[in-house]
Amino acid sequence: MRPAILLFVCSSLAWTTSPILAQNQPDNLIPLPESETPDAEELDHLPPELELDPSLEPEITIHEGKEETIEEYRVNGELYMIKITPRIGKPYYLLNRRPGGTVHRGDMESGVTVPMWEIYRF
Repeated sequence: MRPAILLFVCSSLAWTTSPILAQNQPDNLIPLPESETPDAEELDHLPPELELDPSLEPEITIHEGKEETIEEYRVNGELYMIKITPRIGKPYYLLNRRPGGTVHRGDMESGVTVPMWEIYRF
């Protein structure tokens, strides 16, 4: 019984003294300047050099099927990626490595890579 009481007393002393010890700070600290929060109006408008180019936004065409859903991704009318989501299983991607080429599943000479599955997403 005595070791349990001794352990309790020691642990309670450690918990009560730790906030006191954490308050010791050096004297030469400089406070951080106050930051100004921008208005919502300022956040909506970017400078002209940082504006996004709408032509770089991908166009996505979705084809729904019984067994799978196919999403085609195009930039400036050029097909660069296909995402295939089967009814059962994980989605996989086909990338077009050759510009201006058409992507066909199973046609490896067209510049399409082997199907790729997403392993991990950050």
